[in-house]
Formats: sequence, C-alpha cells, structure tokens
Amino acid sequence: MNPLTPVHLGFTAGDVAVVTGAASGIGRATAVRAAQQGLSVAAWDINQSGLDATIEQIGDLVPTVGILADTSDRVDVERALAASAELGTLRHLANVAGPPATADLTFDEAILKSLGSMRLMVDRWLAPGAPDGATLVNVASVAGNVVGTNSDWYCAAKAGIVGYTRHLAAYRTAEVRANAVGPGMVDTPRLGGFAASDVGQRVLQRIPLHRMAEPDEIAWVILFLLSPLASYINGAFVPVDGGWTVTQ
Repeated sequence: MNPLTPVHLGFTAGDVAVVTGAASGIGRATAVRAAQQGLSVAAWDINQSGLDATIEQIGDLVPTVGILADTSDRVDVERALAASAELGTLRHLANVAGPPATADLTFDEAILKSLGSMRLMVDRWLAPGAPDGATLVNVASVAGNVVGTNSDWYCAAKAGIVGYTRHLAAYRTAEVRANAVGPGMVDTPRLGGFAASDVGQRVLQRIPLHRMAEPDEIAWVILFLLSPLASYINGAFVPVDGGWTVTQ
C-alpha cells in the first residue's frame, strides 16, 4: 500500500508521541507516520536492530530517540519515560507492544506481559501529572473481543485491554482520552508466510477484502484516535479487520 500524503491531523509540532513495539509492524508504521505528522517520536522496543531501522527510516524529519525497554518492567519503563521526556512534552501514547499469541508463556506471565504492561505504561506515564490534551491508544485485537482464538491467554489479555481502556475513559477522563484499536489479520513479521499457507488462504477468503491489512492501515487509525480530530471519541473499541469479523 502506498497511501497518498494525508491531511494533517492537527497535532502540535514538537509534542512527543511515545510508541511502544516500534521495531517492526504496526509500531514501526505508527512511529514513522507520527513523525510525518510533526510529532517528536520516542520509539521503544526490546529489539535493538529493529529500533535502529525505525529510527533510520524516520531520519532527520523530527527529533527522535530509540529506547531499548521492556514495557512489563517498571524500572525499564521509568528509565525510558525519563529519556523520552528529554524530547519534550509526552502528550501521546501508542501502547502497541505485547507478546505474540505464539509466545511460550504461562497464562499468568502472559497476562502480565500484555495487559499488565499496558497498565504499567499508563500509570507511570501519568504519575507525575498528565499533560493537557493527553491521549492514548491501546492496541488490542479482534481476538477476545469479537472472536475467540486457540490461545486462552491471548483472548483474555486482549479483552482485558479493552476493558481497561473503558475504565480509563470512564474514570480518568480528567487526565487522558483513551481508546483501543482491534486489528484483525495484519501483514507483519509475526504473520510472515501466513497468507501463502493453506490455512492462510482459507482465512483470507473469509475476509471481504480478501487480504491482510498493511501496518499503515492500522497506524493511521491509531494516529487519528490520538489526534485532536478525534476529540470526542473516548472509550471506543475500533476493529480494523477488513470486515472479517462481521462475516463470522
């Protein structure tokens, strides 16, 4: 996909977007497109080489920092937030990072690394006092919210992320405007080769658009929800799945 240059979404140039999971896929696309919108970008991940590639792609467009950090580790999160704040006001948070459904984790470990990490990010980000106009988007999934999958913890965690987002929207509105995005099948390294497999072909035939999403197609939804143009959207869960789940 080669999208046309979009209309500016109304961000204040120089504000900082913290993007977790920025080394590849949806996170990388979100970081790059945020930079093109004039936001300074604090890109976080546990993959140094992937982070380097993201920072290289952004180039000198805006002030940017790549930070190696585990979002489920409080010390890492606090250190990374302090480093990110050197860029400016941390106005926006794209909570993208989380383990894949195939991760070899116990149920409890997985919940902490997915749902728990997002709560940790939000709590530590807002702890010093929320900046005016703070916004966040938590990346969940259609799994657990619209359809079930074979991984029990993945479904539970993704449903929990949406429930947590609704809590933020209802009870922490004075601090932050919060929404969640639910991607369906996305053409990222995690699903490398899937579309060409027999199972992948069967799944794609059930998606009305007959293809997976490009990471950009999720990133633009995230950025819209973070932006001033979405100022009256709060507590929403937005599936971005090409119509897949309405056909199930």
